[in-house]
Amino acid sequence: MEYEESNSKDVVNIGQTKPKIKIPHDVTGFNATLSIVKEFRLNTVCEEAACPNIMECWNKSHATFMILGSICTRKCSFCNVATGMPDKLDPHEPEKVAQAVKKLNLKHVVITSVDRDDLSDGGANHFAQTIYSIKNVNPNTTIEVLTPDFLKKPEALEIVVRAKPDIYNHNLETVPSLYRKIRPGARYFNSLNLLKNVKEIDGNMFTKSGLMVGLGESIEELFQVMDDLRVANVDFLTVGQYLRPSAEHAEIKKYYTSEEFGIIKQRADAMGFLMTSASDLTRSSYHADEDFQMLKQKQLERNAKNSPN
Repeated sequence: MEYEESNSKDVVNIGQTKPKIKIPHDVTGFNATLSIVKEFRLNTVCEEAACPNIMECWNKSHATFMILGSICTRKCSFCNVATGMPDKLDPHEPEKVAQAVKKLNLKHVVITSVDRDDLSDGGANHFAQTIYSIKNVNPNTTIEVLTPDFLKKPEALEIVVRAKPDIYNHNLETVPSLYRKIRPGARYFNSLNLLKNVKEIDGNMFTKSGLMVGLGESIEELFQVMDDLRVANVDFLTVGQYLRPSAEHAEIKKYYTSEEFGIIKQRADAMGFLMTSASDLTRSSYHADEDFQMLKQKQLERNAKNSPN
């Protein structure tokens, strides 16, 4: 077990139990999903990021597609995705993703990508084209995007938002004090402003962001980031345990207990997030389809509560 006690006096009590990965007995669905992914020669973050939930999700035909290639221009110390010189964009990828969504019969799909700092638009037009292609082939499928930060690409965000995904997700990942170590190519306030600007472009679009815990953050720092996200009017917060992909990645400083995740969720709910998912195996796209339905319902309930009638 990767376990190391934090020296911070502000960190809540340390749990000593590693998350248990769910392995289904019947993997028929998993194999079918794998076959479709390979058929269309697509990348998934499930595979590239070594997601612990891949067996469970793929067994339900739920895959998160990773566009813009499999090579990232950033090297974040928490991430398992390969870093280097990216390949040229596949102009047929948006259509291939749309056809895979149809074959998987997805009612809700999550599209993410590697960072492409080498592209003038950061890959924004490719994101938009993928959204349009999915809508054309699967008009009843809702779409969630999990985009890069588009650092120094001022026109990129609006291109993606104007394509009208149902949820715009961008993960802050960690607290500001750890950015240089954990997310060195990114800037905290750039990511925060990206989420804020989504609402300024389209006030009706749901926004979402995720955080990893167990990297050495204090609980006060975590709560401050959550407060920053609420100021940016983010609707949906996900908080999950960081799991080290390999010995070459950032060390795990702490395993959070279920009670601690409960405290985080309670605090988030009190802050006014429309929805919060906080648990050891919570990931951005984990149960995304069910969560989207719940998110819409909670929005309806809030609107009804705030209605003058």
